[in-house]
Amino acid sequence: MVVGMSGGVDSSSAAAILKNKGYEVIGLTMKLWEDGSRCCSIEDVYDAKRVAAQLGIPHYVVNLKEDFEKKVVNYFIKEYLSGRTPNPCVVCNSKIKFGSFLQKAMEIDAKFVATGHYAKVEHKDGSKRYILKRGKDSDKDQSYFLAMLTQESLSKTILPLSNYMKDEAREIASQMELKVANKEESQEVCFVPDGNYANFISRRANFQEGDIVDKDGNILGKHDGIVNYTIGQRRGIGKPRDKPFYVTKIDANANTIAVGDEEDLYSKHLIARDLNWIGIKKLDSEMEVQVRIRHKHVPATAVIYPRDGGEVLVEFKKPQRAITPGQLAVFYSGDIVIGSGWTN
Repeated sequence: MVVGMSGGVDSSSAAAILKNKGYEVIGLTMKLWEDGSRCCSIEDVYDAKRVAAQLGIPHYVVNLKEDFEKKVVNYFIKEYLSGRTPNPCVVCNSKIKFGSFLQKAMEIDAKFVATGHYAKVEHKDGSKRYILKRGKDSDKDQSYFLAMLTQESLSKTILPLSNYMKDEAREIASQMELKVANKEESQEVCFVPDGNYANFISRRANFQEGDIVDKDGNILGKHDGIVNYTIGQRRGIGKPRDKPFYVTKIDANANTIAVGDEEDLYSKHLIARDLNWIGIKKLDSEMEVQVRIRHKHVPATAVIYPRDGGEVLVEFKKPQRAITPGQLAVFYSGDIVIGSGWTN
């Protein structure tokens, strides 16, 4: 059993739980980015090594920096330059943690990979499918971020924290006197620790100023690069009036930012592409589900319809605010993840 150890409390507690259950555990830490970031920094590696030593398990570091740059960082930059808002954590989970990293684990004859994610993986005997479900801790549930995992990946995945609350995971680490029991967790994009995405992108790509327009195409002002904006944004538009402007559309081809009133942000429809079905083999007919259009979005009732070209039409019962191209739409039936797709 390989446990992906990030040096944080969740993965450390996951390793401890499995060790206490009698599994033969090996700790692997991914090196994904340069030192000085919040992405497997040297401090995180040392924390993982110390925890592994406390637990009496072997620990190794696997270098996935090249894969991470190609599959996550380049995607992140490309999406912003295309006028979309990327979700690097979803891509990292599907292509790195349960992609490249999982493959490395299989190369050393591991049967399973475990992580500290708060979600559940179950095998559904009737359909012979692996099912992804919300974790017990609704505040920490990470099923959204795992919704692009394939059946192959899920079949080799164990999530020891599925039935634990965050406080319980910390208590496990505390009781075992693990060094990371009180370690704070990072909330930002790990390879952009200061949160300045535009500055990060500017060091790797070029972007130019352009026009800010209203919904009728009238020019209201100038923007300093579309990478500085996302749908629903209020700050940074620089056009004062009695009521605020909100970003309603980003057109990369025209290099324009469209703004409007808050009511212009609401829509009842979206198209999802590049679909990944988990709870079902495929969508043959319309289906009522609950949909999350971003991680913190409260799931909203909708009907999903299959479309030609492998797309899905999502029709919400009530209009939703700031449906954003580039974000993942995840479809739920109760606690079960039915599938997901990228918002067009």
